[in-house]
Amino acid sequence: MGVSFSEFLRPHRSIPITPWTAPSRWALSPLRFLVLFAGLTMFGVGEAFLLQSGIGNSPWTVLAEGLSLHLPIPIGGSTALISCVVLLLWIPLREHPGFGTILNIIVIAGALQVGVAIIPHQDNYLIGLIFALIGIAAIGIGSGIYITCGLGPGPRDGLMTALHNRTGIRIGRVRLTLEILVLTAGWMLGGTVGLGTALFALLIGQSIAICFGVVSRFTTR
Repeated sequence: MGVSFSEFLRPHRSIPITPWTAPSRWALSPLRFLVLFAGLTMFGVGEAFLLQSGIGNSPWTVLAEGLSLHLPIPIGGSTALISCVVLLLWIPLREHPGFGTILNIIVIAGALQVGVAIIPHQDNYLIGLIFALIGIAAIGIGSGIYITCGLGPGPRDGLMTALHNRTGIRIGRVRLTLEILVLTAGWMLGGTVGLGTALFALLIGQSIAICFGVVSRFTTR
């Protein structure tokens, strides 16, 4: 029996177990690598759409854009640099990376840089809004896909969960604090903040949850 469109897009409350979910962060297989790579690539392309919308970036890309305005490196390079610095913060928190953590740094930065080179920057606000929504959807789908691989969180997500585990502060508050700090720093450096930034904060969680639901329905027999 078929399902309705609304049922098909019903959000999932947890990370689904899929045929490609790894038993450990370094348990590689060709399928897991392909799924992970596809998810991270979509994430990076989504960030590029949001950046090229011209109406505001996600908080971490606001910081990356701000840094790229002051350093002799492109946006992809500044994104990778921030990820490496964040990864160093894992050391005192005793958080351990996985294969997905390392690939996260490389693929997202590369896909973002390629996307910015291909996707035209928008001066039309309406088209910019459409670009922003496409970007948020792509980031949500990419996040939902790569997270189900179980090969380790990205540097930013790992920092968030490590701080939560070490301090006992609610994970939502940790995430909010981190994003406010990086958003403020990026804005002070000249990064673009606007409606796209607000839409990202409002919609990204639901976008990821919807992707989890779709993946779960496709892989559950």
